[in-house]
Amino acid sequence: MGVRNYLIEGVSCAGKTTVATELEKRGYHVVHGDRLLAYQGDPETGRRITPHEIQARSGEAAFRHAHHIWDVGMIERLVADDGHQITFFCGGARNHASFLHLFEGVFVLEIDRDTLLARLAERPIEEFGAAPAERALILDLHSTRRDMPRNAIAVDATKPLADVVDDILRSTAN
Repeated sequence: MGVRNYLIEGVSCAGKTTVATELEKRGYHVVHGDRLLAYQGDPETGRRITPHEIQARSGEAAFRHAHHIWDVGMIERLVADDGHQITFFCGGARNHASFLHLFEGVFVLEIDRDTLLARLAERPIEEFGAAPAERALILDLHSTRRDMPRNAIAVDATKPLADVVDDILRSTAN
Protein backbone atom coordinates (compact mmCIF):
# COMPACT_ATOMS: atom_id res chain seq x y z
CA MET A 1 0.00 0.00 0.00
CA GLY A 2 2.69 2.45 0.80
CA VAL A 3 6.41 2.91 0.82
CA ARG A 4 5.74 4.54 4.19
CA ASN A 5 2.78 3.44 6.30
CA TYR A 6 1.26 5.21 9.29
CA LEU A 7 -1.46 4.31 11.77
CA ILE A 8 -3.94 6.88 13.07
CA GLU A 9 -5.62 5.72 16.31
CA GLY A 10 -7.74 7.18 19.09
CA VAL A 11 -10.82 6.50 21.17
CA SER A 12 -14.24 6.40 19.52
CA CYS A 13 -15.25 9.92 18.45
CA ALA A 14 -11.65 11.19 18.42
CA GLY A 15 -11.97 11.86 14.68
CA LYS A 16 -10.22 8.95 12.96
CA THR A 17 -12.75 8.61 10.14
CA THR A 18 -12.98 12.38 9.68
CA VAL A 19 -9.19 12.65 9.42
CA ALA A 20 -9.11 9.71 6.99
CA THR A 21 -11.68 11.38 4.76
CA GLU A 22 -9.75 14.66 4.77
CA LEU A 23 -6.52 12.84 3.88
CA GLU A 24 -8.33 11.20 0.95
CA LYS A 25 -9.65 14.59 -0.20
CA ARG A 26 -6.05 15.80 -0.25
CA GLY A 27 -5.05 12.90 -2.47
CA TYR A 28 -3.47 10.56 0.07
CA HIS A 29 -4.01 6.82 0.09
CA VAL A 30 -6.07 5.73 3.11
CA VAL A 31 -7.14 2.38 4.48
CA HIS A 32 -10.26 2.64 6.64
CA GLY A 33 -9.26 -0.13 9.02
CA ASP A 34 -12.57 -0.35 10.82
CA ARG A 35 -14.32 -0.92 7.50
CA LEU A 36 -11.80 -3.05 5.60
CA LEU A 37 -9.77 -4.93 8.23
CA ALA A 38 -12.00 -5.27 11.29
CA TYR A 39 -13.83 -8.27 12.64
CA GLN A 40 -14.82 -9.75 15.99
CA GLY A 41 -12.05 -12.06 17.16
CA ASP A 42 -9.64 -13.07 19.87
CA PRO A 43 -7.01 -10.30 20.17
CA GLU A 44 -4.32 -12.81 21.19
CA THR A 45 -4.84 -15.51 18.54
CA GLY A 46 -6.83 -13.75 15.82
CA ARG A 47 -9.42 -16.55 15.89
CA ARG A 48 -12.74 -15.26 14.58
CA ILE A 49 -15.57 -15.35 17.07
CA THR A 50 -18.48 -17.45 15.88
CA PRO A 51 -21.83 -15.81 15.10
CA HIS A 52 -23.28 -17.71 18.07
CA GLU A 53 -20.66 -16.20 20.43
CA ILE A 54 -21.28 -12.73 19.04
CA GLN A 55 -25.05 -13.02 19.38
CA ALA A 56 -24.80 -14.40 22.92
CA ARG A 57 -22.66 -11.43 24.03
CA SER A 58 -23.83 -8.76 21.57
CA GLY A 59 -25.36 -6.61 24.30
CA GLU A 60 -22.07 -6.34 26.16
CA ALA A 61 -20.24 -3.23 25.01
CA ALA A 62 -16.98 -4.21 26.73
CA PHE A 63 -16.97 -7.63 25.02
CA ARG A 64 -17.61 -6.16 21.56
CA HIS A 65 -14.94 -3.53 22.10
CA ALA A 66 -12.34 -5.96 23.45
CA HIS A 67 -12.84 -8.26 20.47
CA HIS A 68 -12.78 -5.58 17.75
CA ILE A 69 -9.57 -6.58 15.97
CA TRP A 70 -7.91 -6.18 12.58
CA ASP A 71 -6.76 -8.92 10.22
CA VAL A 72 -2.97 -8.94 10.74
CA GLY A 73 -2.29 -10.99 7.59
CA MET A 74 -4.19 -8.47 5.48
CA ILE A 75 -2.29 -5.58 7.09
CA GLU A 76 1.01 -7.33 6.27
CA ARG A 77 -0.04 -7.76 2.64
CA LEU A 78 -1.18 -4.14 2.34
CA VAL A 79 2.02 -2.80 3.90
CA ALA A 80 4.16 -4.96 1.58
CA ASP A 81 2.58 -3.41 -1.52
CA ASP A 82 4.62 -0.30 -2.32
CA GLY A 83 2.22 1.06 -4.95
CA HIS A 84 1.74 4.31 -3.01
CA GLN A 85 4.33 6.66 -1.59
CA ILE A 86 2.45 6.92 1.70
CA THR A 87 -0.56 5.14 3.19
CA PHE A 88 -2.53 6.02 6.29
CA PHE A 89 -4.35 3.25 8.16
CA CYS A 90 -7.12 4.82 10.23
CA GLY A 91 -9.16 3.22 12.99
CA GLY A 92 -8.79 1.27 16.18
CA ALA A 93 -8.05 -2.36 16.94
CA ARG A 94 -7.55 -4.18 20.19
CA ASN A 95 -4.78 -6.29 18.69
CA HIS A 96 -2.64 -3.33 17.60
CA ALA A 97 0.36 -4.68 19.52
CA SER A 98 0.64 -7.45 16.92
CA PHE A 99 1.08 -5.06 13.99
CA LEU A 100 2.47 -1.72 15.26
CA HIS A 101 5.96 -2.76 14.17
CA LEU A 102 4.78 -2.57 10.53
CA PHE A 103 4.31 1.21 10.67
CA GLU A 104 6.82 4.03 10.36
CA GLY A 105 4.77 5.98 12.86
CA VAL A 106 1.65 5.87 14.97
CA PHE A 107 -0.54 8.87 15.73
CA VAL A 108 -3.13 9.06 18.49
CA LEU A 109 -5.85 11.67 18.13
CA GLU A 110 -6.29 13.34 21.51
CA ILE A 111 -9.43 15.14 22.64
CA ASP A 112 -10.56 16.48 26.00
CA ARG A 113 -13.52 15.08 27.94
CA ASP A 114 -15.88 17.93 26.99
CA THR A 115 -15.15 17.48 23.29
CA LEU A 116 -15.65 13.73 23.65
CA LEU A 117 -19.00 14.22 25.40
CA ALA A 118 -20.16 16.64 22.70
CA ARG A 119 -19.17 14.23 19.92
CA LEU A 120 -20.79 11.26 21.68
CA ALA A 121 -24.03 13.26 21.97
CA GLU A 122 -24.05 13.56 18.16
CA ARG A 123 -23.26 9.88 17.55
CA PRO A 124 -25.79 8.19 15.21
CA ILE A 125 -27.77 5.43 16.91
CA GLU A 126 -26.26 2.68 14.72
CA GLU A 127 -22.65 3.55 15.59
CA PHE A 128 -20.68 2.35 18.59
CA GLY A 129 -20.95 4.94 21.34
CA ALA A 130 -24.61 5.78 20.90
CA ALA A 131 -25.87 3.47 23.65
CA PRO A 132 -25.36 4.48 27.32
CA ALA A 133 -23.18 1.42 28.15
CA GLU A 134 -21.00 2.13 25.12
CA ARG A 135 -20.65 5.77 26.10
CA ALA A 136 -19.63 4.82 29.62
CA LEU A 137 -17.00 2.45 28.23
CA ILE A 138 -15.63 5.08 25.85
CA LEU A 139 -15.38 7.62 28.67
CA ASP A 140 -13.52 5.07 30.79
CA LEU A 141 -11.15 4.22 27.93
CA HIS A 142 -10.55 7.93 27.37
CA SER A 143 -9.65 8.57 30.99
CA THR A 144 -7.51 5.45 31.49
CA ARG A 145 -5.90 5.36 28.00
CA ARG A 146 -5.55 1.59 28.46
CA ASP A 147 -6.22 0.78 24.79
CA MET A 148 -3.92 3.37 23.25
CA PRO A 149 -0.65 2.39 21.59
CA ARG A 150 2.40 3.34 23.62
CA ASN A 151 5.02 5.72 22.19
CA ALA A 152 2.58 7.20 19.68
CA ILE A 153 2.70 10.78 18.48
CA ALA A 154 -0.11 12.72 20.17
CA VAL A 155 -2.16 14.96 17.89
CA ASP A 156 -4.53 17.58 19.29
CA ALA A 157 -7.77 16.63 17.55
CA THR A 158 -9.74 19.49 19.09
CA LYS A 159 -8.20 21.85 16.55
CA PRO A 160 -9.89 22.56 13.21
CA LEU A 161 -9.71 19.53 10.91
CA ALA A 162 -7.31 21.16 8.45
CA ASP A 163 -4.87 21.89 11.29
CA VAL A 164 -5.10 18.33 12.63
CA VAL A 165 -4.28 16.88 9.21
CA ASP A 166 -1.51 19.44 8.65
CA ASP A 167 0.05 18.41 11.99
CA ILE A 168 0.02 14.75 10.95
CA LEU A 169 1.47 15.50 7.52
CA ARG A 170 4.23 17.65 9.02
CA SER A 171 5.21 14.73 11.25
CA THR A 172 5.40 12.35 8.30
CA ALA A 173 7.64 14.69 6.30
CA ASN A 174 10.66 13.98 8.49
